[in-house]
Amino acid sequence: MALRPLDAESRAALVMRPPTEEVVTEAELMALLETEARPSHYIGLEISGFLHLGSLVSTGYKINDLLEAGVRCTVFLADWHTMINDKLGGDADRIGEVAEYYRSAFAAVCPGAEIRLGSELYDGSPEYWRELVRFAGHMSLDRTRRALTIMGRSEADSRTDLAKLLYPAMQAVDIRFLGVDIAHAGMDQRKIHMLVRDTFPKMGWKVPVALHHRLLPGLSRPGQQGRGADAAGAKMSKSSPASGILVHDAEDQVRSKIKRAWCEEGRTDANPLLEICRQILFRPGPLRVERPDRFGGDVEFGSYAELEGAFAAKKLHPSDLKGAVADALVPVVSGIAAKAPMSERVRRIIEG
Repeated sequence: MALRPLDAESRAALVMRPPTEEVVTEAELMALLETEARPSHYIGLEISGFLHLGSLVSTGYKINDLLEAGVRCTVFLADWHTMINDKLGGDADRIGEVAEYYRSAFAAVCPGAEIRLGSELYDGSPEYWRELVRFAGHMSLDRTRRALTIMGRSEADSRTDLAKLLYPAMQAVDIRFLGVDIAHAGMDQRKIHMLVRDTFPKMGWKVPVALHHRLLPGLSRPGQQGRGADAAGAKMSKSSPASGILVHDAEDQVRSKIKRAWCEEGRTDANPLLEICRQILFRPGPLRVERPDRFGGDVEFGSYAELEGAFAAKKLHPSDLKGAVADALVPVVSGIAAKAPMSERVRRIIEG
């Protein structure tokens, strides 16, 4: 029996499902879903360090929401941007090898998405560079420098080379040449989407809906990094393997990292383990916590709201939450590693 197609409201609910943090604008999203059966989407990623729960799993699950909503999704592996940002030594051959690791990993987590390399887009679009120059003519140097935070750079860095100033304009023009209806990124990329929405009308180009998801925080204590899960510097990072769970970590590494993770009793904001539960572990269903009878016995949480409420009320101890998160994460990580094994060659390249 064929399934009935989803209506626009149901499709929008999938797009808005956590970890979505904001859509600019929700009214434009609804209009798009009411008029387009198969709108197009993209999310771009630099090809740099090891993939982790945030960069691959949470992101991939969000892509799967969009696929379920009938959206045509593209994962854009930004090899030129990686080179410009001096990742992997800016070496095109090394970047290309790691790109294949990224390709296989995203194919395993969100098999319905198209995966494209930046160089593939540019090689097939000779007019890209002319339009890049035209677009850059609408950007002041000051705004370009302010946008450098999207690549983890400071706008005040006097050592910034000229190539890096091309990065924001290239990221914007990528959206145009991919024909994107929905431009998707983490909250740390918001500036580029606002630049797109400001500038595309001046170019006579279609303005995409901007979708931003909540970043998965790192496992260490937030401290001066800020209290929100999307605070600058607080996210799980490819460049800092100790800050998060890598998708090729062994079981003992996963359990050890979770055991050491910051998890203050009763505190729910910026709590990395609660965010892992919210964004990843409740996807397949309830979360079971096993504990001795003297501490209340085993308990099952049917929703994230139930879990957060129990933790906030101190009815669930951090050590019990850690055990449950580790037990649930191990099969997620091992399943991805089995579907997309990483070669020793790629590991050595990333480790430098």
